Amino acid sequence: MTPIFQFQGIYTPLVTPYHPDSSVNWDALSDVIEFLIDAGVHGVISGGSTGENYAQTVAERVQIAQFSRDRIAGRVPFVVGTGTMLTDDSIALASAARDMGADAILLASPPYAVPTDRENALNALAIDKAANLPVMLYNYPHRTGTMMGEEFLDRVGRSRNFCGIKESSGDINRVHMLARDYPHIALGCGMDDQALEFFAWGAPFWVCGGSNFLPQEHVALYQACVVEGNFTKGRRIMSALLPLMRVLEQGGKFVQTIKHGVTIAGIDAGVMRAPLHGLNKDDKRELEQVVRVLKTTIAAIVAQE
Repeated sequence: MTPIFQFQGIYTPLVTPYHPDSSVNWDALSDVIEFLIDAGVHGVISGGSTGENYAQTVAERVQIAQFSRDRIAGRVPFVVGTGTMLTDDSIALASAARDMGADAILLASPPYAVPTDRENALNALAIDKAANLPVMLYNYPHRTGTMMGEEFLDRVGRSRNFCGIKESSGDINRVHMLARDYPHIALGCGMDDQALEFFAWGAPFWVCGGSNFLPQEHVALYQACVVEGNFTKGRRIMSALLPLMRVLEQGGKFVQTIKHGVTIAGIDAGVMRAPLHGLNKDDKRELEQVVRVLKTTIAAIVAQE
């Protein structure tokens, strides 16, 4: 089956910059989008958890997506996240994505409900029907409580729209299974510390929160592994990236760390909406040191070409 859309490269799940009163900082969001496109990312996602979608209304998410789509203006593929607890809300987001001319939607399992594979597939197919756009599935059982199992994949595979999956289970055996048994659903890295392994198994894309503030360094790993097929170089770049992965994942401060990274990069990402709070001074200092070393190391590796 020929996919209707090919997810390729680095896809950045956008942060949502806020003013101190938690209103959206539209100027900063525009700056982030320009920064990413200038740095060479291959696609942009609005309305993911990195964008704090759980702290936004459906109307806000649609407004943010429309703003982002207008700023991107077709320069790179644009994906709209549809993940919510309520099917009707996901359908509303999917319909809005269709109406605004998005290139694809990101579709996760509804959190907390813990549907069966059959129930989860019927939910996904209803959202797919509303959008009728290419779908990037998002399997993240640690957040949703639900694994997109083989029955789910078989059922949704009846629609040609399901042409990619961001795999975030952390289970390397899932990578093997998806690459071997579901080649018509493009495998995408959703576990940053396994990016090298995903690329070795033929994954053509990587959805990475860290690319919000280190886009060139993430593109460098993709370029080495996927474009050049140079895994010796890729291992060196991945080794330089691993300290960042540890900082991002430690202590459950992923979004907070990403947003401070964006601020380090020169764009004020602002506060987090409740219940999250910003990093403390020690966490900020650690991230800043990791970023300095990482950028210098990867620049040297790339310069040796």
